[in-house]
Amino acid sequence: MTTAPAPAARPARSRSPLFRRDFALIWTAGLVSDTGDWLLMIALPLFALSATGSALGASTVFLVELVPMLLLGSFLGVLVDRWDHRRTIVVVALLQGVLLLPLLFATADTMGIVYAVAGVEAVLGAIINPARQAMIPQVVGPDQLARGNALVAVSDSLARLIGSPIGGLAFALWGLTGVVIADAATYLVTAVLVAISRPHPPAAPDAEGEEPVAAERRILREWVEGLALIARSGTLRVLGLIAALGGVAQGLFLVLFLVYVTQNLGAGDTGAGIIRGVQAIGGVVGGLVTGWLARRLGPRSLVGGGYLVFGILSLLAWNLAPFTTALWVYAGLFIAMGLPSVTTATGEITLVQTLVPPRALGRVIAAMTTVDGAAQGLGLLLGGLLADSGDIVPILDFQASLYLLCGVIGVLALRREKRLP
Repeated sequence: MTTAPAPAARPARSRSPLFRRDFALIWTAGLVSDTGDWLLMIALPLFALSATGSALGASTVFLVELVPMLLLGSFLGVLVDRWDHRRTIVVVALLQGVLLLPLLFATADTMGIVYAVAGVEAVLGAIINPARQAMIPQVVGPDQLARGNALVAVSDSLARLIGSPIGGLAFALWGLTGVVIADAATYLVTAVLVAISRPHPPAAPDAEGEEPVAAERRILREWVEGLALIARSGTLRVLGLIAALGGVAQGLFLVLFLVYVTQNLGAGDTGAGIIRGVQAIGGVVGGLVTGWLARRLGPRSLVGGGYLVFGILSLLAWNLAPFTTALWVYAGLFIAMGLPSVTTATGEITLVQTLVPPRALGRVIAAMTTVDGAAQGLGLLLGGLLADSGDIVPILDFQASLYLLCGVIGVLALRREKRLP
C-alpha cells in the first residue's frame, strides 16, 4: 500500500518591515519629520500672505524653496553617497531644527529672514530625503524592498493628513512662533530616533582628509558618473522621461486645480482644501494596498498601471462638472487618486534602488528629484500663463493625458534589467 505524499508546506508569510527595529525607527522618524515639514509648509505662506498682504509674497516662499533644490540638488546627492546615511540624517535633522530658530524673529519688516530660512531648509531637505531613501535598502531585505517603500508612502500621506490641518490650526492659535517651536521639536525627535538605530557600513569610504582641490575634482567626477549611470541604463532613462512628463503635469495641476474648483465647481477655497486634503486618505490606503500589489505585479507594473489609472481618474474629474458639481463626488475621486499616486512612486523608487549600486544611489535619486522639480517649475509657469485663457478644461485634459502617456511609456518601455556595475 502506497502512502500519498504529504502536501507541500506553504511558505511562511513574511512579516511587515515595520517589525524590523531599524526600519521602524527610520519610518517613525520620517513620519515625525514630515509632519513637522507640513506644519511649516502651511504656516510660512500664511505668514507671508498676512505680512505682505500679497499673494506674491506667499508664492515667493514656494519659489525660494524650489530654486536651491534645482541648482544644488544633484550635487548634494554626491555628498549623500560619500557620507554615512545614518550620521547624515542625524546631523542634518539637528541643523534643520537649529536653523529654523531665526523665524522666531521674523516680522513684516524682516521678510528676508523668512525667505532665507525657507531656502536653507530646502537645501537641507535635498540632503536628508535622498539619504533616507538610500538607507531603506540597508534596513530591509530585497524581498521586502517594495513593501518598505510602500510603507514610506503611507508615512508621507499620514504626515500630510496630520500636519496640514494642525499647521493651519497652530498658526491661527499661536502664530509662527508656535509652529517654529513645534517643527524644531520634530527635528530633534527625528535625530534621536535615527541615532538609536544600528549603524550600517557605508557603501563607499568617507573621503576625509582629502585636499580641497582634489575633493572638488572628485565630487565633480562622481556627479558626472552618476549622470553616466542614468545614461547607460534604459530603465533609468525611461524613469527620467516619466519624471519629466509627470512633473509638468503636476505643475499644471497645482495652478489650474484651484481655478477649476472655484470657477467650474463653485466650491470656494474651503472646498479646494477639502478635496486636496482627502487625497492623503487615499495615499494611506494606497500604501497599504501597494505592498500587496508589489508582491504580485512587480515595480514595473506598478509604474505603468498606476499612471494609466491616475490619468483616467483625472480625465473623469475634469470632465464631470457638466453632470455634477457635488463636492463629495470629487472628494471620492481624489481619495481614489491617492492609490495610483502611491503605486507609481513606490514602483519608481524600488526600481532605482534595485538597479543602482549603493555607492551611487544618493546622486541618482537626487538627479531624478531635480528633473521632477524642474519639470514642475515649467508646469507652474505654463499653468500661470494659461490660467486666464478662458476654458481651462482642455488644458486639464492635456495635463491628464500626460499621465496617460507616462503610463503607456511605463508599460511599453520598462524592461527587466540587471543591477548596474
